[in-house]
Formats: sequence, C-alpha cells, structure tokens
Amino acid sequence: MQVAVTSSGPLQGRRVAVVGLGALSCAGVGVDALWQALQKDTAPESKRLAPFNADHLGGPKELRRLDPFSLYGLMAADEAWRQSGLEGPLLDAACVVTTGIGGLQTVLEQVRILNDKGPARVSPFMVPMMMPNAASAAVSMRFGLGGPCETVTTACAAGTHAIGNAARMVASGRSTVAVAGGAEAVIVQIAESGFRNMTALSNTEFSRPFDVDRDGFVMGEGAGVLILEEWDHALARGATILAEVIGAASTADSYHITAPDPLGSGAIRCMATALADADISANDVSHINAHGTSTPLNDLAESVAMRHVFDNRVPPVTSVKGHLGHSLAAAGALEGVVSVLSLLNQTIPPTAGTTQVDPEIGLDVVLGEPRPSDLDVVLSNSFGFGGHNGSVVFRRYQN
Repeated sequence: MQVAVTSSGPLQGRRVAVVGLGALSCAGVGVDALWQALQKDTAPESKRLAPFNADHLGGPKELRRLDPFSLYGLMAADEAWRQSGLEGPLLDAACVVTTGIGGLQTVLEQVRILNDKGPARVSPFMVPMMMPNAASAAVSMRFGLGGPCETVTTACAAGTHAIGNAARMVASGRSTVAVAGGAEAVIVQIAESGFRNMTALSNTEFSRPFDVDRDGFVMGEGAGVLILEEWDHALARGATILAEVIGAASTADSYHITAPDPLGSGAIRCMATALADADISANDVSHINAHGTSTPLNDLAESVAMRHVFDNRVPPVTSVKGHLGHSLAAAGALEGVVSVLSLLNQTIPPTAGTTQVDPEIGLDVVLGEPRPSDLDVVLSNSFGFGGHNGSVVFRRYQN
C-alpha cells in the first residue's frame, strides 16, 4: 500500500517541552501510584476509582458543581501544574482538556430528578456540569489560563488529539504554555449496557490486549494531564524538562462508525504523518505505547498498521489498558503520561493480562516484567469510534 504523507511541520517550529504530569486512575491518585502499578504484571481488580480527597480544590459546594469527569480532570491538572512550577494568570496559555462523553453521570441524575420530582427541580447547574467542555473550562479558571480553551471530542482518540493540538499551539507561537489531557467518568449502567450490547466489552471482564483469547475491553475511568511549555521559556525560568513533544498527527479511516479499517490505512497514515511531523524515521522509534484495547478487530488492525509503518521491524509494544482498562478519552492522555514516564525511567511497563500473544498480531509485546530499555523516542497511538486516529511522538530530554 502506498501512503501519501505530507506535513506542514508545525512541531518543527518552537520546541515543546513537557514540564508537568498528572494522573488519576484505578491505580490511585497521582503519577507515582500509576507508575508503580504499571510495574506489576497483575492489574487492579477494579477499574473504578477509589474514593479520594479533593478538599484542596475547593469547598463542598464548589466541588458538588463539578461532574466527576471535570473533578478528575481538575485533580490531574492540579498535580501537573504544581510539578511544573508555573504560576498564573497566563493570558496566552492554552487549555485542551477533553472527554469522549462528558457529564453523563450528571445527565442520569437530573433525568431521575425530572421523572421523580418534576421539571422545576432540575438543577440550574445541569448544563454547565454536563457539557463536554466543562473540564477544560474548570482547569482554565483555576490556573488563570487566558489563551485558547478548547475541547476535542473524538471518542477514544481525544486524549491524544488534545496533546497534539496543544503542542501545536505552543510550537506555532500562539501560546507559551498549554495544559493538555483528557478525563472520563462513565462507568455507569447505561454506558456499560450500550458498549456490551454492541459486543465491545469483554464477556470475561478481563482485559488482555493482543492476546489470542482477547474478547473485548474493560471500561476504565480517570484522567491524565501534561503541561507543555515553549522550550526556551522553560529553560529561562529553570524548569525541569521531563521530555519533548516532537510530532503529532490526526487522520480518519473514513470506513465505519465503530469498526476499524482492517487494512489499517488510516492508522498507517496517522503514524507515518506523525513521524514525518517529528522529522524522524520509523527506525528512530524505541517503543510504541499502543492503543491495544483488547478487542479482536482493533488489536489486529493496529498490529497490521504498525507492521506496515515499521516494515515488520516494530519496536517493543505495550498496552496499559491491561492495567487500567479503557477510559475512552482519558486513555490517550494517561498513555501520554506513561510514555513520558517510560522515557524518564528508561523502562517499558508490561502488558497486564496478556499471556499468549495472538500469532496473527506478530508484535514484540512486553509481557511479565518491566523491560529496561534504551529509550529515546516513544510513539503513542489512540484510535476512536468514528474512525478517528491520533498519534503523538515524545523524545527523551536532550539539549
């Protein structure tokens, strides 16, 4: 298959540093809890978030006016912002904290109130709580980010698209700083029923990406956030640079509303364009943090695409969805966080739940134990319903 690749190269403008990371997942609160959980070959039994303390983010009344997905995003952003050492207000700073579904829990609660108590009792805060841009708005208001404040709602690719879009704002000179990530809180019966009835969920409630016995994904929830900053600005203020975003891309399969193109053509173009945007070759990539949902069709299509782009010399692959489940828009954001952590620790986490890689997959999937590796460049992939594809390229810190 011939793939036409073009790149306007916006990430070849100003360099984009990663200066902060934040995470909230079933592994616990914070980046350290996430990384420690990923070092094990067993996954947390529940993909739901455990109760956590958010008192530092506001009083009870203020927090009640946030749908859980917005609160998750704010928690992760707060950790990342504190690590960055930045202070607001920053009038040119961008904020792209996204979601796949938005405030579904708020919608369900207010529908119940409507049915039980009548329309007059529906909360006046319903709309600002349920709207998909609520998390991005909450983050921008908390830190005084006065630049572009946007939400990219592209299903399971949204978190990766948020990182790529935010990086372009910094690289192009539109913003000096950008907060990028995704948040999701949809482990509720109606969402589970919808995914299950379309045969997307595992019947065994077990996530096993790329495994010969994979039978669907397990729902997860949480948030991941990265703070991006123009390189020279970060150096001038003495910031600790964790990694660099050097390329990103977005394409569409134009194939089917839920099923991936079995030839992987859209994913191929996405990865190839991201590499061209980064001005590197496939041979420069040390590791791929895969989408790896544990569904039969998606894992196979992604493997076909990776083998094509890398000419059957695919670098080691992992999917953290074996540990965390699939948290839709939060997944790509959390995987971006993990990609940076892999570069910092020079270690590839194992793919939990997977014991026997499907021979049709044909990839070096990291299993069992963390794999120490000389990592210079990590490619992170996300693919979503609607045929949305996203890839972002991270590089280890170097002057």
